[in-house]
Amino acid sequence: MGSQDAGAALPTVRWKALGTNIVLQACERSALKPARAAAERELESVDLACSRFRADSELSALNAASGRSTAVGPVLMDALAQALRAAELTGGDVDPTIGRALEIAGYDRDFKLLRAPGDHSDAQLEVAVSARVREGWREVALDRERSSVRMPAGVTLDLGATAKAWAADRAAQAAAQAAGSPILVSVGGDIATSGGAPEGGWQVRVTDDHRSDSSAPGQTITILSGGLATSSTAVRRWSHAGRTMHHIIDPDTGAPVLDTWRTVSVAAGSCTDANIASTAAIIRAGAAPEWLESLGLPARLVDADGDVQRVAGWPEPVNQIRTASAA
Repeated sequence: MGSQDAGAALPTVRWKALGTNIVLQACERSALKPARAAAERELESVDLACSRFRADSELSALNAASGRSTAVGPVLMDALAQALRAAELTGGDVDPTIGRALEIAGYDRDFKLLRAPGDHSDAQLEVAVSARVREGWREVALDRERSSVRMPAGVTLDLGATAKAWAADRAAQAAAQAAGSPILVSVGGDIATSGGAPEGGWQVRVTDDHRSDSSAPGQTITILSGGLATSSTAVRRWSHAGRTMHHIIDPDTGAPVLDTWRTVSVAAGSCTDANIASTAAIIRAGAAPEWLESLGLPARLVDADGDVQRVAGWPEPVNQIRTASAA
């Protein structure tokens, strides 16, 4: 998540895909048509491979076959490799095997179909949300030679922590190649750039919610390359069994993480790496600033009271960020 209200003077096109808002910006208006067509193809291929909510997706078939070796296509194979890489980089904090925990928390259908927070009966049900599969990601085996995947029986994969940002990276790269010029793509506020930048860089408005306009509390920054991602416990929320839930699961508890940052935004060499770091920072809570600083990843962390902490060169005023190479 995040906000992208960048460079109003730049040619821009908007549409919906992957259940969220897509923004594509170019330096020249003539680049919009070929860039959008290329981006749409990439986003559709990722959705068909990786959606947990499409009955016809490869991920749905893989989850239904857990415990058995299952053939998968190259897009899902690459997406799974990114998800397992995220788990490795974060010591399992960003874990693709938390799908069952999300289902128990009520996130068992497309987000737009979930009940809004507070829209439930007065009866406050006591619910134990627990589906601990800590380190289950280590048991997911990718066989590229046979184009197959095997995971433990009973495990449900969810690629939400990496696939959307990875889709943004793929879409931006394909769009820039098709247009022959610099492109920015925002997928639900996860921002990827490719092919360079316009003069002065890409202006990005960072807020809790990517749907916000420029009047919402936040900060406008400029990026020259790479990607930027925002993870938040304040936006993607729903009501389930008398409780308000959110989508960032603590693998230690199998429940939505508590007592953490409201929002974390990170800049990195790719949108995928930025999102890995921002999600892990939410889970690591108070330990996140030192961790991000040690990695040299510019980040903006907002606590429950709205107080902001900036680390690793995230600017106080509007400024340029030269993104780091990896999470």
